[in-house]
Amino acid sequence: MFLKTSFTTLIVGVFVVYVLHTCWVMYGIVYTKPCDSPKAVNCITPFLAGNPKLQLSIYTSVKPNADGGHTLIHREEDFDVNSKFERIVNVSLPKKTRNNGTLYALIFVHQAGLSPWQDPRQVHLVAQLTAYMVPKPPEISLISGEDQTQGQKQEDQKKKQRDASSGAGTRAKGGATASTDHPVSHWRSRLTLNIVGDHFLFDREYLPSDVHRYLRVFQNGKKMVYLPLLFVDELSNRVKDLVEINSTSTELPLTVLYDSISLGRLRFWIHMQDAVYSLQQFGFTEKDADEIKGIFVDTNLYFLALTFFVAAFHLLFDFLAFKNDISFWKQKKSMVGMSSKAVLWRCFSTIVIFLYLFDEQTSLLVLIPAGIGSVIEVWKVKKAFKIQIFWKGGKPTFLFGKLDESERRTEEYDTLAMKYLSYLLYPLCIGGAVYALIFLRYKSWYSWLINSLVNGVYAFGFLFMLPQLFVNYKLKSVAHLPWKAFMYKAFNTFIDDVFAFIITMPTSHRLACFRDDVVFLIYLYQRWLYPVDRTRVNEYGISYDEKPKGKAHKD
Repeated sequence: MFLKTSFTTLIVGVFVVYVLHTCWVMYGIVYTKPCDSPKAVNCITPFLAGNPKLQLSIYTSVKPNADGGHTLIHREEDFDVNSKFERIVNVSLPKKTRNNGTLYALIFVHQAGLSPWQDPRQVHLVAQLTAYMVPKPPEISLISGEDQTQGQKQEDQKKKQRDASSGAGTRAKGGATASTDHPVSHWRSRLTLNIVGDHFLFDREYLPSDVHRYLRVFQNGKKMVYLPLLFVDELSNRVKDLVEINSTSTELPLTVLYDSISLGRLRFWIHMQDAVYSLQQFGFTEKDADEIKGIFVDTNLYFLALTFFVAAFHLLFDFLAFKNDISFWKQKKSMVGMSSKAVLWRCFSTIVIFLYLFDEQTSLLVLIPAGIGSVIEVWKVKKAFKIQIFWKGGKPTFLFGKLDESERRTEEYDTLAMKYLSYLLYPLCIGGAVYALIFLRYKSWYSWLINSLVNGVYAFGFLFMLPQLFVNYKLKSVAHLPWKAFMYKAFNTFIDDVFAFIITMPTSHRLACFRDDVVFLIYLYQRWLYPVDRTRVNEYGISYDEKPKGKAHKD
C-alpha cells in the first residue's frame, strides 16, 4: 500500500497535516481559558475593574534605564483605557542622539495625581525611538546629474552650507553622508500603544506564558490583582516611516497612537512580534522584516487568516510545479512542438527579473523563489539546445546537439513567429529605455540598465510567450506541453493576483501578475481547441489509455 503511494500524494498529505496543525496552534494562541468564578482562590482579577483614574506619561532618555536624565514629552491627564486617540508631539533630540546615537521612550501608565517614579502600582515599558539602517542611495538623472528638482536642489545647497558651517568634524563623527555604507540612526516617527480593555479573569493554573512577561500583580487582601496590560506595538514601525537623523536634526515630530486591544489579539501580536525578532536574529534585514510586518499590520485578522491559507497553497503549488516541470524536462529528449526561443527568452527574463528584484531590495519572500526559478530556467536552456559542457584546462567548451527533421519544422515556425514579434518589440523596448534615461532618475547606470530591461520584460515580455501559442496553432496540437506543471503554475498565477495586493513589491512586478492570467487563459483555450488523443503513443512511447474506449472497429 505504502509503496504505491505517489510522492505528490505524500506531499499533499503532509501539507494537509501542516495546515490543520497550524489552525490548532492559532486557536491555542487566541483562546485563553478564563477563571470559572471571580471568588475562586486561583483567580487573578483586573485592576481596571475598579475604574481607577489613570494617567499616561511618556519620557525620553538616551538610556533604557533613564540613567543620565529623562525628559517628559507627553502626558495624557484624563486617560481613558477604552478611548482611542492620536497625538503629535515634537521631541528634542539630545546631542548624543544626533551624533548617530539612540533614544528611548519610557511609557508609564500610573494613578492620577502621583508621579510615575513614585507610584507603586504603575506599569511601564521601554521602546526604542531610533533604528539603525544603511541610508538609501540618492537617485540622480544620469544625463544632467541632478538628483532633485531645481527648487529642491537649491534648498539642498543651503542645507549643505549650514552643515558645513556647523562643523565637518561633527558630521564625520556621527552624521551620515550620502555615500556612506554604514548604518545610520533613523527616527521612528510612530509610537503605537495598546492596553487590554477586557476585564478578563485569569486562572493561575492556565496563565499563558506569552502574557506572563507583561503581567504585574499585587496582593489586595485575599485577592490577586493584575495591573493594566500595557503593550508597545513594534509591528507598526515600518521602514517607510523612518527619518534619517543628522547633526542638524534638533527636533523631530513623533505621532503617538493609542487604542485598546482584546486579549486574543494581544497574544497573537506578541507571537508575531517574537517571530519577526527571531527572523532578524537569523539574518533577516530590517527591510525583509518590514515586508512581513506589512502583512500583519496593513490587514485585518480575517484577511490575515485568508492570507495564511493563500500562502500555504501558493507554497504547495510552487513545489508541485517545480517538481513536475523538472520531471518533464528531465525526460524530454526532443524539442518537437516546443518553442526553443520561448525557453531562451523565459530564461533571460527570469534572470533579469531576479536581478531587478535584488536591486530593488525586495522581500526575500519574493526574491528566493525568483532565484530558484532562474536556476531551473538555465537548466532548461541546456536541455532545449542539447548543450554539453566539456572542461579542458579549466576552460569550458560548449557542444550543441543537432536537430532532426521534426524539430527543424518546429524551429521554422518558432523563427517565423519571432520575426513578426521583433518588428513590434525592439522599437518599444529601445524607446522606453531612452525615455527613462531622459526623464527618470536612477541610482546608477546599472540600475537604469536593469530597470529598462525589466520594464521591457514586464511590459512586452508576454509577447515572447506568443511563439509557443503560434507553434501550437501551426501544429494543431498541445500534447507536447507539460500540462501538469502548467496547471500548477496557472493556480499560482491566480494566487499571485491576491498576493499582489498584500506583499510589498514593485508596481511593474504587480502588473505582470495580472498579465500572466491572460496568457494562461489562451493556453487553456488551445487545450480545449486541440484535444489530446490519449490513445496515441507520444514522443516518449507512452500511451495514457492502453485500450481505446468503445468497440473495436472491424474491417
